[in-house]
Order: sequence, then C-alpha cells, then structure tokens
Amino acid sequence: MSKIKTTSTNFANKQTLADECSEAYAANIIGGQWALVICSWLLTGKLRFGELKKKLPNITERMLTLQLRKLEENKIVVRTVFAEVPPRVEYELTPIGYELRPIIKQLEKWGQKHKDLKG
Repeated sequence: MSKIKTTSTNFANKQTLADECSEAYAANIIGGQWALVICSWLLTGKLRFGELKKKLPNITERMLTLQLRKLEENKIVVRTVFAEVPPRVEYELTPIGYELRPIIKQLEKWGQKHKDLKG
C-alpha cells in the first residue's frame, strides 16, 4: 500500500475542503471503516489492545494499530502505558473523544432506520 502523496491534487483538494468545511474536517478524523467503531467501543471505558481486537475480529492487528495511532494523533484517544512486566497499555477516549457520544448514538439510530428501509 503506497502512502498518499501530499503534493497530489486529491490531497490538496481534501485539505482545502477540510480547512473550509468543519464537517469535512470532522469526517476526515473519524471517517473510515474502523475509527468510528473503535470510538464506539471506547465509549464504554478503557480497553486494552487485545480487548479491542476481540471486539473487532475482522480488523487486522496492523490496521487496529494504525487506526489507534491516527486517533491518538488527533487527540481523540489517549494511550496509557503502565510500567509493568509484561507492559500493559490501555486506550481511552479523551474529553473531546467522549463528545462523540451523541453523534455516534445518532449515527447508530440513522443507520438502523436506513437498514430497515432497505430491508
């Protein structure tokens, strides 16, 4: 998988849209197949990597790691490493991450309604 070139027209368009449109900015942070689901599970509280992996059996460890790093980079998730042997690492939502709760709940309701319509 190749990295997105930051000089590409697509990247520039995406960046301009995110700069001008708060909705696009937010969608870039929590969009995608996994980020929202990870946040949904973390709404219930802190989870370790292995616990998240069990809740998301179809995600690869690499993808889970990449998604957690992206969420951490965007200050949605905080990673806490405990000085134990073996090391223990927990992930939890930051205060701004917890502010996603009503948005996630509304998306859940909308998604169920839409599935029922297609049904």
